[in-house]
Amino acid sequence: MSREPAPPRRRAAGDRPDVLIVGAGPAGSVAATILARAGVRVRIVDRAAFPRFKLCGDTVNPGALGRLQSLGLTVPVDGALPIHGMVVTGIDARLGTGGAPRAARAVVTGSYPVAVHGLAIGRRELDDALLSQALAAGAEFDAGVDVLGAVVRATGRGAAVAGVRVKGSGARRQTIDARVVLAADGRRSRLAFELGLLRHPVQPRRWAIGGYLHGPTMPAMGEMHIRSDGYIGLSPLPGGGLNACVVSANVQRSLGNPEAFLMTALQTDALLRDRLHGARLTGRVTVLGPLAVEPTGVEVDGLIAAGDAAGFIDPMTGDGLRFAIEGAELAAAAVLRALAAGWPGVHARLRTERERAFAGKWRFNRLLRTVVSSPRAIRAAAFGSRLAPAIVRGLIAHAGDVGLVRHHPAGAAAPDRSPRRPAARASSAL
Repeated sequence: MSREPAPPRRRAAGDRPDVLIVGAGPAGSVAATILARAGVRVRIVDRAAFPRFKLCGDTVNPGALGRLQSLGLTVPVDGALPIHGMVVTGIDARLGTGGAPRAARAVVTGSYPVAVHGLAIGRRELDDALLSQALAAGAEFDAGVDVLGAVVRATGRGAAVAGVRVKGSGARRQTIDARVVLAADGRRSRLAFELGLLRHPVQPRRWAIGGYLHGPTMPAMGEMHIRSDGYIGLSPLPGGGLNACVVSANVQRSLGNPEAFLMTALQTDALLRDRLHGARLTGRVTVLGPLAVEPTGVEVDGLIAAGDAAGFIDPMTGDGLRFAIEGAELAAAAVLRALAAGWPGVHARLRTERERAFAGKWRFNRLLRTVVSSPRAIRAAAFGSRLAPAIVRGLIAHAGDVGLVRHHPAGAAAPDRSPRRPAARASSAL
């Protein structure tokens, strides 16, 4: 859905929000919706105008859809493509002498339960839909706002974030004060890195190179092809074609020509080259890296982080959106506690709740990253999957967060939770 930019709304002096959310992606928009429904005055800022292009995996797994539905949030299903499971392969499949793969193949297909599915949907459409629902709940939005840094002031408990410094249209700089700042500005969060909340771990240090291919067709399944030097993710696109992404630690020399790197990786893979014969790139190729960021343990009153700004896990299992959505729920609850009773205990409780919600998936993802980093482990996993494919199918269901799906199939319409106050208009500048 498209949204015509509205003229800037005139704000009176002292007209500050209760909560300023930096970043209008899924985490920011979901948190904004929850807070606005609770009667909190919310303002969202983002450097981009929406709808905007963002290359991602372009899929929402069943568990993430279930979380959205439980919040009464809808996903635009018109034009989206149901995803019914995942195909996993695990070999060292680079071409050897005579074009033959150098190791035996292991292919496991895991289908989701009946009436449960994910969705293939572009982030442009998904993010815009979630932002529109935040505005309908009463949040305000300013596009074209670049956050320069945090405003930190002394309090009785020490230093605390009291707002942000921004640059808006016409390079105009100003300060936005807020009782709480919620950083949802992604894995490269300027606020989180400035305040020492995030760091890049020594390992893993992988990059992702991805783009859209037209020409080939593929079944309505996600695909994960684990290789000795990383992995290749494929997902079908609504209307045909596919999203292809190569994640590896061995791409630095190829970053000058990411298009050639991506196509070479696909065309020299023994299990993919025939299927992708004749495929052509459309649009630009995106490079992200190093991918992983982790929290340092530093916590600052006045600021809560959500989504990738709270820590980004190498997205092997396609559950990044589930982390963003559920993490936004937890962050919004923490914000409400801070607004009601101040900051003592807020960060500690949020840390405990995140650990309870995500610890199992964090361990699962770390295990998969360890497997991908070891050729010996790859060969052992390939052998084990041939002997016990049911185990891999169980892992596929776990990766898709199928256990979070409750009483309605993924992609179904969510219950109506109309806002209790008029919607605010989106403005295009400060």
